[in-house]
Amino acid sequence: MDAVLGELATRGIPWGIVTNKPSWLTDPLLERLPLPAPPACSVSGDTCPERKPHPMPLLHACELVGAEPAATLYVGDAERDMEAGRAAGMTTVCALFGYLLPEDEPRRWPADHYIETPGGLLELPPFRREVSPARC
Repeated sequence: MDAVLGELATRGIPWGIVTNKPSWLTDPLLERLPLPAPPACSVSGDTCPERKPHPMPLLHACELVGAEPAATLYVGDAERDMEAGRAAGMTTVCALFGYLLPEDEPRRWPADHYIETPGGLLELPPFRREVSPARC
């Protein structure tokens, strides 16, 4: 994930965190993580009156960053993440790694894209850099 976050920083693409975990767990963890670039926002489960799968926390994150939901990718590893992203009008990306349980069936969740590794995010159309053939 460090390489992905570093690449996003290099390209000037803001990223943020939306979690259902309370801020008393989220904030100290973020302070201790040696992230290559800090998140543009962090929205915890107690930041808004609603939690995922409600879209409110995702929409709040967009407001904090100044991003349009329709131009935002939301990456998650739970069905409620995909539901929240869809309800917020975002493009959803299901991470097939992370906190998945053996009984989870993530390919059945309503995602627009599925990635097997963090680097798979950079292979998606919004991030993919097309290399033009050299001109002679």
